[in-house]
Amino acid sequence: MRVPAGVAAVSCLCPLVVLLCVVSQSCYGTQVNLSPHTNPRNQTKLLDTDKDSHHWPKRSWIWNQFFVLEEHIGPEPQYIGKLHSNSDKGDGSVRYILSGEGAGSIFIIDETTGDIHAAKSLDRESKSHYVLHARAIDRWTNRSLEAESEFIIKVQDVNDNAPTFPTGPSSATVPEMSDIGTSVVQVMASDADDPTYGNSAKIVYSILEGQPYFSVDPKTGIIRTAMSDMDRETRDHYAVVIQAKDMAGSVGGLSGSTTVNITLTDVNDNPPKFPQKSYQLYVPELAPVGKAVGRIRANDEDEGQNAEMTYSITNADAAAIFTISTDADRREGIISLKQPLNYEKRKVHTLNIEGSNTHPDSRFSHLGPFKDSTSLRVIVGDVDEPPVFSMDYYILDVYENSPAGTQVGTVTAVDPDSTNSGIRYFIENEEERPLYFTIGVNSGIIRTTQGLDREETAWHNITVMAAEVDNPRMVSHVPVTIQVLDVNDNIPSISGGNTVTVCESTKNGQVIQTIRAADLDNFANGKFSFFVPPEHQVKTNFTVKDNRDNTASIVSRRRDGFSVDRDQDVFSLVVVVSDGGEPPLSSTVTLSLRVCVCQRNTRGRSNNLCQAQAFLSSAGLSTGAFVAILLCIVILLAIVMLFTQLRNKKASKDPLILSEEDIRENVVTYDDEGGGEEDTEAFDIAALRNPKASEPRRKFYLGHGPSPYGEEDEIEEDEEEGIVQKVVQADSDTRGPPYDSLQTYAYEGRGSLAGSVSSLGLTEALPELNYADLEDWEPETQTLERIVGEETSEP
Repeated sequence: MRVPAGVAAVSCLCPLVVLLCVVSQSCYGTQVNLSPHTNPRNQTKLLDTDKDSHHWPKRSWIWNQFFVLEEHIGPEPQYIGKLHSNSDKGDGSVRYILSGEGAGSIFIIDETTGDIHAAKSLDRESKSHYVLHARAIDRWTNRSLEAESEFIIKVQDVNDNAPTFPTGPSSATVPEMSDIGTSVVQVMASDADDPTYGNSAKIVYSILEGQPYFSVDPKTGIIRTAMSDMDRETRDHYAVVIQAKDMAGSVGGLSGSTTVNITLTDVNDNPPKFPQKSYQLYVPELAPVGKAVGRIRANDEDEGQNAEMTYSITNADAAAIFTISTDADRREGIISLKQPLNYEKRKVHTLNIEGSNTHPDSRFSHLGPFKDSTSLRVIVGDVDEPPVFSMDYYILDVYENSPAGTQVGTVTAVDPDSTNSGIRYFIENEEERPLYFTIGVNSGIIRTTQGLDREETAWHNITVMAAEVDNPRMVSHVPVTIQVLDVNDNIPSISGGNTVTVCESTKNGQVIQTIRAADLDNFANGKFSFFVPPEHQVKTNFTVKDNRDNTASIVSRRRDGFSVDRDQDVFSLVVVVSDGGEPPLSSTVTLSLRVCVCQRNTRGRSNNLCQAQAFLSSAGLSTGAFVAILLCIVILLAIVMLFTQLRNKKASKDPLILSEEDIRENVVTYDDEGGGEEDTEAFDIAALRNPKASEPRRKFYLGHGPSPYGEEDEIEEDEEEGIVQKVVQADSDTRGPPYDSLQTYAYEGRGSLAGSVSSLGLTEALPELNYADLEDWEPETQTLERIVGEETSEP
């Protein structure tokens, strides 16, 4: 690096450089002498070869460190110093040799005199020192006169580098209104000169621009505030120029500068302010509740959260009708209604509104309260309003069976406007349904158009409209609910049927069955009583006991009990049931009491269920289902016999199977259920044959378990023998698959771990039902009991 000649000249005149030259014996170089009496630390021994061959006395180089100024710009090479050996007598017999870093290129030596010069200008910042080696030899014999010695040429620094800052301007922030001396940021410059030599790298900082707002520490480079009342709202940006100068700031030093952009950050030092002290707002009286009717805003010079504020209504009467909320984005107060306005009641409302900062700063409390207030005058606009009903909804009532034109009730509506227009009433009927009511156009009186039946419709809902006479478009609606009140107009009856079962084992005074009354009227008219008319109480075998809970018990009065053999099958009992209405209504019912032998449960008690009926109930079958099952069995037997006869006729003419590909194999695959694990061939029909099928006698049952009629009934013997012969004949025929469908379906093989899933061979009896639970089935069981009883009574 090179500097101007003037700078180099000045640097050479530096007192420190002069002192260094005196210490080094000359301003141009240093002489190295050889002496046998030097300090052992500075001695270099002769080479071992020279000592052994020549036995010279011990000698050594005597040298000091060489110095060379950097950035030399003179026309001649710069003299560094001189090498000299004690063996040199000045006759030119000693030759000096220089080797090492830069020898021969940068540093040259006079071989005769030992003078060293720098042939080039050096830069200390590139390389601060060079290590070289010197030797002295006999010019004529090339014998080493001195051992090789190492020395250093140090490049001496001059102030040729100016302080530098990091590239580009930097940025910093400081809160506004900060105290004097508040640290903002620290800037640091660097100098490439030697910091250990002189003041070339000693930097001093100063401020060129930014006064009187900021200052800088000369030694550390810390920028601080110099004023305490810097206001961001007045000025928020400052460009501060900082200079760094070496040579401790003295004349002739080099300098560099940088710019620091300082921004003042906001603090909450400004209260909100309303631009006006009073405002005016027009709001129509029909403005909806909850919707915004106006906005108001207070200004705040601060920013961010320091400008956030809340609005409130301070007078209680206005706060009861209006509410105000804050729009965080636009910082506005949104005014809305809490209650509807009424022009006829109040035409003007005054709101006292206050806006205050949400995040006040206590450091600036001395500046005053951080809030402001204003007044808002709300003018209510008159609007033509629809009629207003006296109630939000009406509930009316009328008795059923009332004649047409009966008054139900009255609805009223008024015009809320100051015009006080007349009102007309209508019943809304958009679907054009038949109306049971009409309303007086001017009076609002609701009347019936026909008689009403509570049992058909107990509640009627209509909508009444009220329209202004002067402005028919102003219409209001109100719902009206009309309840039809009950009158005692339905006679009571006995629910569940009129047939009662009486067991033979019934004793005197025993309750046979409980009957219950039913009435279409409501509970007020539904308190029932039961009794037997006096004319039917003579010589009767039964009576009725009123339980006074809308039920009655049929009680036996026969001391010797009942018998199917000696008594009649059916008895009659006349019962009168009466309700509790005004006037009371009653009906007479004749009950049929049928005597039969009842089925007993597991505890041996009768359960008012005849035996035939119990059988059907235990099987879970109705009469229709039982008849259908019998028909299916008869049809199945007929089909089996038909197929057997057809097979015998065909077997006498042609073989059943003509070839392996006979199409009748498909019949086998459809009827084949598999032979379990024993069936290893798809068409091995022999595996489907039941080993137990050779029994000569088969029995058939209806349903599962034991026969309900006692012992199991067998088919007529002649028919059974015919069927057995056909089965044996089919089993012995090996020409084709058996057509005995009962056999192929009933047996599935013995090899399956799961056993048979067929129900034809099931012999276990089903669990017996609890017939006591059948008492609630009286209406159904009576019909089934009657049918089965008729069948069992036939000869």
